[in-house]
Amino acid sequence: MTFKRASGILLHPTCLPSQYGIGDLGQSAYEFIDFLDRSGQTLWQILPLGPTGYEHSPYIMNFSTFAGNPLLISLDQLVEQGLLNADELTPLPPSEDVVPNRVNFDRVIPHKTQFLQRAFERFRESLSGNANPEFTSFCQETSAWLEDYALFMALLEAYDGLPWNKWDSAIARREPEAMKAKSSELADRILYHKFLQFKFFEQWRNLRRYANDKGISIIGDISIYVCHNSSDVWAQPNIFQLDPQTLESAYIAGVPPDYFSETGQLWGNPVYDWDELKRTGYKWWIERFKATLAYADLVRIDHFRGFEAYWRVPAGEETAMNGEWVKGPDQEFFEAIRSGLGSLPVLAEDLGIITPEVEKLRDHFDFPGMKILLFAFADDDKNPYLPHNFVENCLVYTGTHDNDTTVGWWHRAGEPEKQHVAKYLGYSHPGEIQEINWELIRLALKSVANQAIVPLQDLFGLDNNGRMNDPSINAGNWRWRYQSSDQLTSQISDRLLELTKSYNR
Repeated sequence: MTFKRASGILLHPTCLPSQYGIGDLGQSAYEFIDFLDRSGQTLWQILPLGPTGYEHSPYIMNFSTFAGNPLLISLDQLVEQGLLNADELTPLPPSEDVVPNRVNFDRVIPHKTQFLQRAFERFRESLSGNANPEFTSFCQETSAWLEDYALFMALLEAYDGLPWNKWDSAIARREPEAMKAKSSELADRILYHKFLQFKFFEQWRNLRRYANDKGISIIGDISIYVCHNSSDVWAQPNIFQLDPQTLESAYIAGVPPDYFSETGQLWGNPVYDWDELKRTGYKWWIERFKATLAYADLVRIDHFRGFEAYWRVPAGEETAMNGEWVKGPDQEFFEAIRSGLGSLPVLAEDLGIITPEVEKLRDHFDFPGMKILLFAFADDDKNPYLPHNFVENCLVYTGTHDNDTTVGWWHRAGEPEKQHVAKYLGYSHPGEIQEINWELIRLALKSVANQAIVPLQDLFGLDNNGRMNDPSINAGNWRWRYQSSDQLTSQISDRLLELTKSYNR
């Protein structure tokens, strides 16, 4: 489907400022929405919001594709609800290893968890002899995934973080009697994890309503793959290609060598058994889309090309080079999703090795593809990322969460690329360009692309220190955040509003 001409900002909620070391769904999130409104923006792209594990990537290290990240729960809102006392809350203490614009997960997690646990204990006390209709309703409405997720997280704690296939065999293989016994034994921890999901989605629902009331739509995200050590794979191992003996991944997802890496990207996720998914009518995927559309207005499908053909690498390989392309479910998959849910407000991440078959799949359903301006200037005038080659039904970015910031890219660009940029923008030489970030923001907004998205870091004019993710490295990503809502200045919002009005966004 095609979308109206609009623009917005890319920002993961962990990047918001707060006194607890990580962004949350509290006051700063509402202030960010106010900034979007003042700036004339009608889109907020949030990226995945699931609970993360190792290295905290919301794309490849989620414990669930359905659940929300408890670290995003606003503690201040729990105070307002009487589940915490204001005088018992403390900011994340200063330390030598705390960098103000970086999330230090090793310190944030224990600090914030102590307060979440305390809030749960008060919530549990309130349940004694009293029903909580909202909580009961939430558990019923989300039971398709919540029951497995809460038990999985309780078991993960009980087994000291061991991957699920290393648990006792009866539990790993979900034998009914063992499951029943563990559910009884871990009932309190199961309730705890249900409580966290209840509060996350309660807070997110209120925040989304606030955005929608201001005419701002939320762009959610479906990452094509899920983490092996997740409730999804543990609960339904039959829909993944696993070794039947060890229950490890038989094949690993990734991509061959590309723009980001000379040896390809090896993501570590198991690949799907598409034959089994087809046999079930793609039920799990329909539920996944349904759950995403329950908290977002539009859905960006990450690694869209994997539905036409996917790159799988035998388990044990150290790089993604020795893989193979395998045919995916293609058009039949999206027909099934559409039959189950109706017209889909989908955006296709069609970056990487894109074949005519992938383009045909995208265009058959009129899904907008993505254009990245940072990719536009390394080739000649036929480069598909140059704005004069755009079609209207696309989504243009200056850069995404996987790219360097515009200023960081500019500092590292070679002279030929800079000359190309200068010529394209109407300058005689690169030295005349004063604010490359605003030049590309203007270029994106004035393009014919129906939708334009700008990472907040580009509005701030940040260099490489503001980068969110570098796919060529595993460690240290997904940590950038801004320090104060005061950085959302009227100067920035007025400038962005003027451009937005000038180009009818």
